[in-house]
Amino acid sequence: MALINPHINFNGNAEEAFTFYKSVFGGEFTKVIRFKDLAGPEFNVAKNEEDKIMHIVLPIGKNSMLMANDVPAAMGRTNENENRSKIVISAESKQEADKLFNGLSAGGQIEGPIGDSGWGSYFGCFRDKYGIEWIVEFAQN
Repeated sequence: MALINPHINFNGNAEEAFTFYKSVFGGEFTKVIRFKDLAGPEFNVAKNEEDKIMHIVLPIGKNSMLMANDVPAAMGRTNENENRSKIVISAESKQEADKLFNGLSAGGQIEGPIGDSGWGSYFGCFRDKYGIEWIVEFAQN
């Protein structure tokens, strides 16, 4: 079966955001490519963007990855206040759901506090401090 791995665009703070995400999920980055790593005659990189992230990957759980990049200024800014697609985390327990919800929502805006939902799952949603929207849920089968 196909996997869905979210990819997020940032306005120069991808590394900061992913360091935060790593502190919540654990693990290690499997890839970090900076714009300067690919700079050359055919790919000019502005001096102030050399250390920005071109591609970063953080494995989440057994089979998923969270990926991101910084958008170069020449391409325009990503609208951090628009209604982005949500990243859904299916936790393996209520305890894991609470840990992820509380960790990722720190400094952000809670849209729906975590708790039992009307449709039978343990559910919560929020926008993190980087403007990314998340849903955390645990559904006991």
